[in-house]
Amino acid sequence: MDLTKINNPSFLKELDHEQMTELAASIRSFLIEKLSVTGGHIGPNLGVVELTIMLHKLFDSPQDKFLWDVGHQAYVHKILTGRAAEFDTLRQYKGLCGFPKMNESEHDVWEAGHSSTSLSAAMGMAVARDIKEDENYVLPIIGDGALTGGMALEALNHIGHEKTNMIVILNDNEMSIAPNVGALHSILGKLRTAGKYNSAKDELEYILKKIPAVGGRVASAAERVKDSLKYLLVSGVFFEELGFTYLGPVDGHDFTELERNLNYAKKTEGPVLFHVITKKGKGFRPAEDDKVGTWHGTGPYKIETGDFVKSNSTSPSWSGLIANTVEELAHQDDRIVTITPAMPVGSKLESFAEQFPNRFFDVGIAEQHATTMAAGLATQGMKPFLAIYSTFLQRAYDQTLHDISRQNLNVFIGIDRSGLVGADGETHQGIYDIAFLRHMPNMVIMMPKDENEGQHMVKTAVDYEEGPIALRYPRGNGLGIPLDETLQPIPIGMWEVLREGTDAAILTFGTSIPMALEAAEELAAKGLNVKVVNARFIKPLDEQMLDELFEQKMPMMTVEEAVLAGGFGSAVLEYANEMNYDSSCIDRMGIPDYFIEHGDVPSLLAEIGMTTENLAKKVEHLIRNVQLERENV
Repeated sequence: MDLTKINNPSFLKELDHEQMTELAASIRSFLIEKLSVTGGHIGPNLGVVELTIMLHKLFDSPQDKFLWDVGHQAYVHKILTGRAAEFDTLRQYKGLCGFPKMNESEHDVWEAGHSSTSLSAAMGMAVARDIKEDENYVLPIIGDGALTGGMALEALNHIGHEKTNMIVILNDNEMSIAPNVGALHSILGKLRTAGKYNSAKDELEYILKKIPAVGGRVASAAERVKDSLKYLLVSGVFFEELGFTYLGPVDGHDFTELERNLNYAKKTEGPVLFHVITKKGKGFRPAEDDKVGTWHGTGPYKIETGDFVKSNSTSPSWSGLIANTVEELAHQDDRIVTITPAMPVGSKLESFAEQFPNRFFDVGIAEQHATTMAAGLATQGMKPFLAIYSTFLQRAYDQTLHDISRQNLNVFIGIDRSGLVGADGETHQGIYDIAFLRHMPNMVIMMPKDENEGQHMVKTAVDYEEGPIALRYPRGNGLGIPLDETLQPIPIGMWEVLREGTDAAILTFGTSIPMALEAAEELAAKGLNVKVVNARFIKPLDEQMLDELFEQKMPMMTVEEAVLAGGFGSAVLEYANEMNYDSSCIDRMGIPDYFIEHGDVPSLLAEIGMTTENLAKKVEHLIRNVQLERENV
């Protein structure tokens, strides 16, 4: 079947199970082929092919609302709603988004790149439906990993309490990005092995109805027997105690089972928890055999072998460098404990977990818990390293402020994927952490210019005893800089001059430093001598160096691969105001006040004007303007 000819899912209404099986095979082949070139979330999508087909067959999108939690598993939905022809552009600049996107299709009714949001959003949609007296189904599709998120549990509690009409699809593949952890995962494991509780209950009810009525006591006893059977077959009956009708577990790859049970769910009043068992990566052996989450989301790969197409870089990954340095120091310091919210693979902590199993904790998708747990460890003299992506640290803002910073606890936060991340787009860009951390009292924020400085910053953070300290590092690989054998702490708040100059100064850090040095070279060709400063401590600022620059009346350009609002440049302006310095000599370059979508990082930087050429022009313009102002005084 030519999937690019699909305009909407209405054609599914006419298909029988044999035809849907052929369609499922076509979709899997299509995804395996296309994602081998573009990369993407192949494992989750191969696992939901039959489920997505049946949902679109039995329900009427967009009148019926499909909310894909996280959005990692929405590719099949995109194909069935008319976007197959765009898959060659998946996750590329100006191309098809890797997540649900409202401006792509009316069938995308909820956008998400973070987990555990679908149930709360679905509750809002269901309440609106009921107030307006509309008639439609609301179907959040949430994975077993995302269900461990606190927000999802809050929503389950509320939905069950209100007895809201809703069908919650629990897509249980026993993995999220990494193998799932926690007590709730154990409950689901018991449900998987318990068999079909509902069919057993229905059979018992049929038998009891055949018994001649002999009074209320027998009827009452029968209800108690059914109740006991429920607890016998399904340990805990977690969801039913929350107020849901539990259906399952159902084979998520069996069209007959899916159709029969979903039709039953459609007739059921109140909230339904439809438990579907799927195989992550189904149909592609390397992805099916994955036990650690490698095939959750990938770059390009070779279909024949399953080998990944590796970059030409021989430099260590930033995540690996930081994790390995923490591990090295953990051999010398038994206070060091690592915590990750479901990202042991992405944060490259597998080796630490093997070396120190009693000092490594993957808490699942629970960023808030991970952050406050780190605070609790710090109160007892431990040295917790919280490895967390910048985009996910957003979810633990209150815990970072209230539990870590306010109590001035010695937590080391490793902020992975800081800066633009590219293909995952606006929900994952790591460009907000400076703005939301900088205003927290007691917080130290730093970012290295290269991997050698990065390892020394890990040493700095481990040695630091005066409160919380955050180390930002980007996605991808380092620059290939040789590493010193001996680790040395860097004095807190001390910047570094990388290039001397007298006409202007560029203050920047991290991934923007090469651009600054290149711009200074271009300006040198025009006779302008520009200083480049590695402002590696974003907080506290190097006030001594700033005082010198202001006293020299040096024009200053701040550059940051982060939002301008509340960022590093704002901090320099605030300092100028506080000290009554002339701020007219300061200009800023960074991320403007709108969400940056997906695409390769160079294209995204070019779109917002963060290029060597533009930086050189802005610095030259700043120098000329300051000179003119001074001549006119």
